[in-house]
This record gives sequence, structure tokens and C-alpha cells, in this order.
Amino acid sequence: MTNSTLLSAKKLSVRFGGVLAVNNVSFDVRQGEVFTLIGPNGAGKTTVFNLISRIYTPTSGEIDYLGPDGMLRLTEQPPQNVAGLGIARTFQNIELFEHATVLHNLLIGRHTQRKTGLWQDLFFTPAARQAELQAREKAEEVIEFLDLQHHRDAMVEGLPYGVRKVVELARALCTEPRLLLLDEPSSGLNVEETEDMAFWIADIKNELGITVLMVEHDMTLVSKVSDRVLAMNQGELLALGTPREVQNDAGVIEAYLGSVDDVSSLHRHAARKGASA
Repeated sequence: MTNSTLLSAKKLSVRFGGVLAVNNVSFDVRQGEVFTLIGPNGAGKTTVFNLISRIYTPTSGEIDYLGPDGMLRLTEQPPQNVAGLGIARTFQNIELFEHATVLHNLLIGRHTQRKTGLWQDLFFTPAARQAELQAREKAEEVIEFLDLQHHRDAMVEGLPYGVRKVVELARALCTEPRLLLLDEPSSGLNVEETEDMAFWIADIKNELGITVLMVEHDMTLVSKVSDRVLAMNQGELLALGTPREVQNDAGVIEAYLGSVDDVSSLHRHAARKGASA
């Protein structure tokens, strides 16, 4: 593990009954990079995400993480401690409070950073007032960063799907994460919204200095924003490298499209069809 490593997964395996969902997967995520997991449906990508966010516990293997107080064994932490360690997550299926405003959703995300106790909040002491002001300042910063000013006081239930995706991203940013987990951020978005998402991810990395670990199917988005890509298939690691290296890997091509011979045959067929048209 190098000094630049933020998270290190070592020989992770997860078994659900007789199904081996993840099999002996290892990788490091470096500070300040966008690291993306790709693979066909059922490859084990989201299971790895759920291990990091402590929804699941590995059958074997471990995850080390550089938290605010130094390196720790993440797989020994209870799930309720994960957000406080600087790990935030979005979901493929949006998880927002639909009957609350955008601002209130962001303030809920900010709750993990509150240091006041029950009695301080109950009697709204000076410390509680100061914490509330700080929370609102941070929420407003994120609203400005993601250009959500127009939707600030809107109820989430009335917002277009693409805006909701950005609101969920905003709520995660309000926790001031060191590591941001994005689960298929382009899912359900049109081409223009996907381009905007690529813009936000790049700014989150470059302007906020947040490390991003992403699961994504849209290879255009993956190529635009990823520093390194890990391809999985049937729970195992297929390839690890730059987006171009992984996309050109024979094992990755086969996992997505069939054997290399099949792909070549398809190309030849398309060429003959084009020539005869």
C-alpha cells in the first residue's frame, strides 16, 4: 500500500448460500482519482460497493481505509460509522425524501457532521444555533456548486428525474466525504444529462479534491472521467488499467460481446453488409 492509497481491498470474497458473488478481488483506490468498476450485469460490482459501505460483510478478505484519524480496517466498522469516516454514497435507484424540499434533503445529509447533543438541539443552545448556521452555509455552497439555485425550495417529488439525480449527489457532498461512491450515476439520464454528470464528477475530483469510486455502464462517461478502470465478470477481476487499456482487453471484449472471434465475425458481417448496400 502506498502513501497515496485511500482504500485497499484485499482478496475480497462474498458467498450467498451456494453463489460466489465476489471471488478473491483485490484493488487499491488512490487519493484524488476517479476509479470505476465496470462489467456485465451480475458481475459483482454493486456487491463490492455494498462491502465498502458495510451493507455486506465479506466471507473472506478485508478492506483498509485511510480515515480522518489514520488507516483503519473498514470491514471491522459498524455500518452506522461509515458516513462519519468520510464515505458517502449515491444509489442507482434514487433515495430521497420526496415530500421535503431540496434544501431540507441537503440538510439531512449534513446531519452526519453535527457535533451537538440531544439537549443542545432540544433547547437550541448557542452551540446548536452555530451548528445550524454551519449546516445551512455548507448546503448553500453545494447548491451553488451544482447549479441547483432554481430548485432550492422546490419539493423533490415535483422535480424531473435528472434533477433528482443531481440532488442526491448534492446530499452526498454535504457530508464532506473523502471518498464518494457513485452507483451508476448516469442511469436513467439522457445524453445531455449524462454530459452534465460527467462535468460534475470532473469538478468534484478537480475542484473539491474528493476521490470517486464509481460503478457505471455508460462507457462514454467512463472514458471521460475515469483515471483507472477495473473490469469484473462473474465475481472475478478481469482487467485493471486505464479506460483505453481495459476497453481493448480481450477478456473484457469477450465478457461484453462474446468471443473475440465472434466480435471479428460481426465486424466482417457489418462490413460486407455495408459494401452491398
